[in-house]
Amino acid sequence: MTAFEDAVRQVLMSTRPGEVLTYGEVAAEAGYPGAARAVGNYLRRTADEVPWHRVLGSGDRIVSRCAVEQAALLTAEGLAVRGGRVSRA
Repeated sequence: MTAFEDAVRQVLMSTRPGEVLTYGEVAAEAGYPGAARAVGNYLRRTADEVPWHRVLGSGDRIVSRCAVEQAALLTAEGLAVRGGRVSRA
């Protein structure tokens, strides 16, 4: 695991149910501002058990290839999902 992957993993593992971050926020919190696409690449190829469903695109949009599953997981954590967007209220 690279230092970047480890840092991203740590950020994701520190999220709590009902908490979401954008790819950009994950990258910045991991110490790699501007690496939002790299976060997405990591999530796409990782086999690690990380809460991938808590990561959203800009504007709190669901952009995953597994959008239906992601919406269901976020709804189960108490978040409102409407029109492909998550309400952080």
